[in-house]
Amino acid sequence: MTFALGPTLAGLAFGLSLIVAIGAQNAFVLRQGIARTHVLPVVAVCAASDIVLIAAGVAGAGFLVDNSPSLMTIAYWGGAAFLLGYGALSMRRALRPSAMSADRASQPARIGTVLATAVALTWLNPHVYLDTVVLLGSVAATYDTARIWFGIGACTASLLWFTALGYGARLLQPAFAKPMAWRVLDGAIAAFMVALGSTLAVQAVNS
Repeated sequence: MTFALGPTLAGLAFGLSLIVAIGAQNAFVLRQGIARTHVLPVVAVCAASDIVLIAAGVAGAGFLVDNSPSLMTIAYWGGAAFLLGYGALSMRRALRPSAMSADRASQPARIGTVLATAVALTWLNPHVYLDTVVLLGSVAATYDTARIWFGIGACTASLLWFTALGYGARLLQPAFAKPMAWRVLDGAIAAFMVALGSTLAVQAVNS
């Protein structure tokens, strides 16, 4: 299997675009990082869960495409629709930013409770399945035989993000307590999603 730099970088960028959006899971990891409580287990659970879901999405979409080439066009249109929709939501958040605070815990919670919360925030969140299994899997399918490298890039994005968020939380707290920081971040996410969504729509028309 020959290494494909382009799809890997695309998966990395796309994975980051999905995972850095404001959400309950990121807020929880940030809070644990600020409190310096069970950071490694939390990061490991969140990253491993994402990797499993991404792998399932890439494998499932790839199987369907291999057995029904006509689904490629559907994957293009579906990916474009999801990306443009997410871009619109990100732009809405950018136009209506809100500060997020994460106070230091007064007493560290038991590791069992912390891990159970991390698992629940990941596996009981329907948006996680939409992002990884459906959306990311559909976009990965458009890379045909290179979709594995797209998935590897997305898995790397999850590992890098959760590690950086968990261990860099104390440094991030002042910046992300300001609404403008979220405005810039969500604006960048919106621009990337609209650009990639438009590209997939063009590919769908030409397919």
